[in-house]
Amino acid sequence: MTQQTTIHDLKNLILSYHSLITIETVEEERVWALLSDVAGEARLPLYQWSQSRGLGLGVHPPLLETQEPLAALRHISASEGDAIYQLNDLTCHLDQAAIARELRELAQKLTSTRSAIVITGDPIEMPHDLASLAVGYPLQLPGEDELREVVRGVVESIGARQRVSVDLDRDEAGRVVRALAGLTLNQARQVVAGVIVTDGRLTGSDIENIIRTKGEMISRERLLEFIPPQSNRFQLGGFGRLKRWLDDARIGFSPEARALNLEAPKGLLLVGVQGCGKSLAAKFIASQWQLPLLKLDAARLYDKFVGETENNFRRATSVAEAMAPAVLWIDEIEKAFASGGSGESDGGLSQRLLGSFLTWLQEKKTEVFVVGAANDLGRLPPELLRKGRFDEIFFVDLPDASERQEIWTIHLALRRQDPAAFDLGDLVADSEGFSGAEIEQAIVAALYAALHHRESLTTQLLKKSLSSTVPLSVSRREDVELLRRQAEGRFTPVR
Repeated sequence: MTQQTTIHDLKNLILSYHSLITIETVEEERVWALLSDVAGEARLPLYQWSQSRGLGLGVHPPLLETQEPLAALRHISASEGDAIYQLNDLTCHLDQAAIARELRELAQKLTSTRSAIVITGDPIEMPHDLASLAVGYPLQLPGEDELREVVRGVVESIGARQRVSVDLDRDEAGRVVRALAGLTLNQARQVVAGVIVTDGRLTGSDIENIIRTKGEMISRERLLEFIPPQSNRFQLGGFGRLKRWLDDARIGFSPEARALNLEAPKGLLLVGVQGCGKSLAAKFIASQWQLPLLKLDAARLYDKFVGETENNFRRATSVAEAMAPAVLWIDEIEKAFASGGSGESDGGLSQRLLGSFLTWLQEKKTEVFVVGAANDLGRLPPELLRKGRFDEIFFVDLPDASERQEIWTIHLALRRQDPAAFDLGDLVADSEGFSGAEIEQAIVAALYAALHHRESLTTQLLKKSLSSTVPLSVSRREDVELLRRQAEGRFTPVR
């Protein structure tokens, strides 16, 4: 969504007699800038209130004795003429009956005028009777035009104090702006300032630092883990059918597909045996398509406060949409929606979250490719498995002989071992029933043993490591067989 679209939407809300608007955001400064443009176009004065300053018109000094919320609301009620009012600290006071009543009466009074009260905060919690009068505006993360202005503003600001050299061609300038996608304006400002003050320059070589710093910022929010394309070098053994599907689906992101009004692929669901490559497949998809990867840990969505779980989900999807095209990987997706069938054990929270996810998956317009990974079919709600939710559902079984040979080759090479120096035929035979993760751990354990005894890694050490491991296919044989029976004939095998 462009900045001009946001301004247009807010202006329409105000001019269509919506007297109480809520914008759930921490970006008060950005809302002020947007409302300033709205006020200019609508030819309305714009006031801002906070408890520390009181009610003020633009850059003018605040009005006396308007710091208290009740006094500010009464002053607005007594004012003549239409205006827009941005109230920044009000929601924490709405548990007081007098303030809530004053706001309710004021919102009703302004309904027949061009005036509007815009409440900001994160989160915004309102009494039910007030919430029924308000309309929420979903402020998306900044688009390219706003981020471009941030870069220009930071360069000018720092340039006023020290010499700043900007050496970017058109393509690099666009990549800098796209690298900032998914951040708030203030975060973007901090990132750009950080790379400039280091050496007084902004060049194409700074793009990688911008992406790395952005990843750190996103990860600190604890909802998403960010893996940029440059850091994604994961290899995937086997999975031939999935790889062919990916080659075909990739064209859905092309301009040719858009010219035919074809939507980009929505996503796929991977179900199957633990340790057999579902997580690796998600990383591989982003790597193959050279897209940023965002990992959503379903367990981190849940919050003890009412409404915060849904807010966490909205924040996560907003970041993903702002970074589109991107891959959103939801690991152990069944944990997020495990109670989706009844919703009784958590007061209906998982059912509401499932509904929010399905609605978003169905209606999203941005190119966010969702990869869901699940180990337990029995805990997945049937709504997720319905045809059309995902573009395809793949079943990931234990690797066959040819796939195990690929897995041995990949992991030995990753540990700087020459696969040709080992009897791969013997290792493949001895590792029947082993998952990819179990084969990897057998290699790691054998290497530790070799280092401990100050000797080279050998086939015999690897075979000994295998023999001391009880694979999941043995220790959880019944569960694996049940999973296979549930998937047979219902899902597409990855091989």
